[in-house]
Amino acid sequence: MCAQYYDYAVYYLVMKAEDAKRQFLEYIEIERGRAVKSVENYDRYLTRYFAQMNIKNVGDITEQNIREFRLWLNRQPSFAKATEGKAGTLKKRTQNYYMIALRAFLKFLRKREIECISPERIELAKLPERQIDMITHAELTRLLKAPEESLQKETDENKKLAYLRDRAILELLFSTGLRVSELCALNSDIDLTRDELSVRGKGEKVRVVFISTTAKETVQDYLKARKDMEEALFVDGRPNKLHRISPRDVQRHLKKYVALAGITSVVTPHTLRHAFATDLLSNGADIRSVQQLLGHASINTTQIYTHITDSHLKEIHKRFHGKNRG
Repeated sequence: MCAQYYDYAVYYLVMKAEDAKRQFLEYIEIERGRAVKSVENYDRYLTRYFAQMNIKNVGDITEQNIREFRLWLNRQPSFAKATEGKAGTLKKRTQNYYMIALRAFLKFLRKREIECISPERIELAKLPERQIDMITHAELTRLLKAPEESLQKETDENKKLAYLRDRAILELLFSTGLRVSELCALNSDIDLTRDELSVRGKGEKVRVVFISTTAKETVQDYLKARKDMEEALFVDGRPNKLHRISPRDVQRHLKKYVALAGITSVVTPHTLRHAFATDLLSNGADIRSVQQLLGHASINTTQIYTHITDSHLKEIHKRFHGKNRG
């Protein structure tokens, strides 16, 4: 019996790491329902670890080479900063993504009763409290008005169409709290007779978001002005060579309106998602509802917005606390 167990354990220790990784990736895609993009990322993180540490078999994974890999990661230059001509190393958050992937892989091996080191031995680097890119109410108002002001001055029909599109994009982002990738994936056949629409978010999860009257009207104005037959709700490019708008396109157009609105802080499409969440919370929405509207899997993610509403909570405390004391 002991000999049989020994043979069983040895078999799994010499199990090819690539074979185990393939089974793991199939598992997280099929059983866990992870998005294809997430699976690709996990594949990339594990492949880099295997290559750097020369991992051939499952038994080659040790605490020592994981530590060495973390040290190697910590010394890698940041690609994003290098493209900007700046020096810098890989962000701690990015380094943690590698460790999260490796920990999930080890948990999978344990679940399949494959001998390996404990996933709990991998600790994530402590991160500074996440900072949210915020803009003031006045800045938000100016930003949302910027495409309309440009539209009123324009005579070129193609440029007018672009301003109509950008106005609709900004209003829709603020009205729904959509991620920019979710916005770019929308098609032109959405039902605008209703005040809601279904979107497919992270992990292929479907949720309902709600559209304000203003956002709905700006989208309708844009679609009425369109002459093409493209499937995408928002398109970019020359009239004879249109394509579905990309997150990078949205960011590029947004940058122009940020400048026109006289905003000096960094503003991204995600800033409008932040504005959506903080607007709801500061006006009395409960955090669970905001979590659902944003499509957050964990309420911990939503709680990063709560400090923005401190002034609102302070007012509630002032109004209701200690009223029965003499």
